[in-house]
Amino acid sequence: MILSKFVDELPILPVLKPRRKDQYHTYYEVNMTEFKQSLHSELNDTTVWGYEGSYPGPTIEVECGEKVFVKWINNLPAKHLLPVDYTVHGAHMDVPEVRTVVHVHGASVEPESDGYPEAWFTKGFEQVGPYFTKKVYRYDNYMRACTLWYHDHALGITRLNVYAGLAGFYLVRDQQERLLNLPCGQYEIPLMIQDKTFNKDGSLYYPKQPEKPVPELETSIVPEFIGDTILVNGKVWPYLKVEPRKYRFRLLNASNTRFYRLKLDSGQLIYQIGTDGGLMEYPIGINEIMLAPAERADVIIDFTNLEGKNIIMTNDAPAPFPTGDPADENTGTVMQFRVTLPLSSIDTSVIPSYLGPLPKIKEQSASKIRYLTLNDNMDKYGREFMLLDNKQWDAPITENPKLGSTEIWYLINLTTDTHPIHIHLVDFQILDRRAFDVEKYKKERVIHYTGPSIPPEPQERGLKDTVRANPNQVTRIIMKFGPYTGLYVWHCHILEHEDYEMMRPFVVIR
Repeated sequence: MILSKFVDELPILPVLKPRRKDQYHTYYEVNMTEFKQSLHSELNDTTVWGYEGSYPGPTIEVECGEKVFVKWINNLPAKHLLPVDYTVHGAHMDVPEVRTVVHVHGASVEPESDGYPEAWFTKGFEQVGPYFTKKVYRYDNYMRACTLWYHDHALGITRLNVYAGLAGFYLVRDQQERLLNLPCGQYEIPLMIQDKTFNKDGSLYYPKQPEKPVPELETSIVPEFIGDTILVNGKVWPYLKVEPRKYRFRLLNASNTRFYRLKLDSGQLIYQIGTDGGLMEYPIGINEIMLAPAERADVIIDFTNLEGKNIIMTNDAPAPFPTGDPADENTGTVMQFRVTLPLSSIDTSVIPSYLGPLPKIKEQSASKIRYLTLNDNMDKYGREFMLLDNKQWDAPITENPKLGSTEIWYLINLTTDTHPIHIHLVDFQILDRRAFDVEKYKKERVIHYTGPSIPPEPQERGLKDTVRANPNQVTRIIMKFGPYTGLYVWHCHILEHEDYEMMRPFVVIR
């Protein structure tokens, strides 16, 4: 079933209005429900899950330092929309089938409001997980202006809940960014990119078994999920009508597994101004932008003097990345820009030559270095599963950074996949990547480098919360832990990996 491209207009996501707001705090309520939505005009309406009756959820916009309280409310049915695998940690028969807990990805937040995977709750808070402490989450938003997103994080079913539609943007704004005169208002558009596969009747397809089925299991985790159709803001291959002027796009890869390497078929440059954690020091003009699951890029595209042109955003990343199948004519197409709107006013927005200071964390300031492996294993059913530091979720906590201390983590990838590693609470900086002898490491537990240190790509030279750890490489990141103490997690953001053991708790101690 091949759907036509560029027949539906790109949805512009609504901004959520608070229930209450005064000079001291802002209060939101956000309902999760099941509903039908049109994802393509040639498809029957699709049953999805979403926040506030929309997939993706509405955008939450906050001011730097604004005290925001959110009551996340689960009003979902008791039966899951997608096949649950009861052999996965946190999803055994002893817990309710539908559970949710919301994580604002990239936020620096107290542990009770971070969306710990075992702090889940069911409809009406009737049942809650062992780490559930409060119904109303508090966000102090002590971050710079940046592009964050919120999504479900329930242990063992995150891949299903996010795929069903539980994701939305969370934007932090500040005065410094406003003074830069970047494109804003209707010329600033968040773009959430995802892949899905549909059944003939328009319903969401998610596999019940891996390619080599496990006969004794009813439903079974798959090592990766690769969809055959690309959606932006919940529409399949949409188009966006633009004026011949500069636009700011906040790009987010919200796919379960798929990586994107995005280009414009016009050959023009994309100007990147920000990474996961906010603005970079200087903008860069690049031909392509690489986004692993959960990574964001803040970019400006200039449509000036392109009246009447149609420009397609393409993707040529293999899936799974980096050794999977190449993109085809469907997965190689993301969306189309049509420069057909008349210029409504003179474009006075700018791409500044300097965006603001971004001090580098010095390696000498690190008080601790951790060597952490990314491992590949087999379970008792012969299914592949991935681990961090070769430890399962329930193993005792081994990462316990001190509040205010700086650490360097060596991510030693012993697998054949690139893993987007996400660390809650902190932003980090990428130091370098370096090729090493994997076989020698597996035998002798020593890192024998086989190549020079490779600095981070220009597009990664900013604050990050998710880093691509490539196969046959040691990836080094540096970060300062704080301002909160308590229990958090770090994990691979390929959701199929995260759900099947590639996630570990860590605790920030006084």
